[in-house]
Amino acid sequence: MKIISWNINGIRAITKKDFFEDFSNLAPDILCLQETKAQDAEVAAALTGISGYHQYFNSATRKGYSGVAVLSKKEPIGVTYDMGVAEHDNEGRVICLEFADFFLVNVYVPNSGQELERLDYRKRWDADFKSYLMNLQQTKPLILCGDLNVAHRPIDLKNDKANYNKSAGYTQIEIDGMDNLLGTGLVDTYRYFHPESVAYTYWSYRFRARERNSGWRIDYFLVSETLVQKIKKAEILSEYYGSDHCPIMLEIK
Repeated sequence: MKIISWNINGIRAITKKDFFEDFSNLAPDILCLQETKAQDAEVAAALTGISGYHQYFNSATRKGYSGVAVLSKKEPIGVTYDMGVAEHDNEGRVICLEFADFFLVNVYVPNSGQELERLDYRKRWDADFKSYLMNLQQTKPLILCGDLNVAHRPIDLKNDKANYNKSAGYTQIEIDGMDNLLGTGLVDTYRYFHPESVAYTYWSYRFRARERNSGWRIDYFLVSETLVQKIKKAEILSEYYGSDHCPIMLEIK
């Protein structure tokens, strides 16, 4: 099974580029999208060129903001949306698909904001999301993918010292949140296979950041420890454009 996760930074924008050709080349069994920036009907309309997949969408109440989607060749046993926490559940950030052997959670974690104005909210989100995932893991193993909006270690961003505790995605509060997630028995699959690799998944549109490879690794596949031995590959697919993020891939037996 090949699972692709991609923050597309707007479904309507990316489908005007090479998205459908890229989708064909990627040939995923499951595609998880973040930041669709559209309502459910608009996402469905943008994806009408794709057939043979069960499609699930979760949009924010606020139009043109956030939003996640999952396309799966195999029909899941069940699908749930959001965490069941009122403070978080109007921003269209979580979809969970249940399969026979695991849960697949697609998430777009909130950004803490340019002036870190949402950092307190992000701390509450991280705590509630951890509880949500721990509850799922009591039933069966978990594959979590998406834009987690945190660079976990200095190796995961270009300018770690300049950004530490100054930039959203690299504050100690967010790093602690990621540590807490991994502390529940989840494994960062890319780091598991590539412990020393310097590779990024996000580059600002400003300052020719992608051209200079001045980026951040903030998109992840985390899996329960019991699934690690089934993973064949975890890769960052930086050759794909169309967004300020590139897709990431997990192959699992």
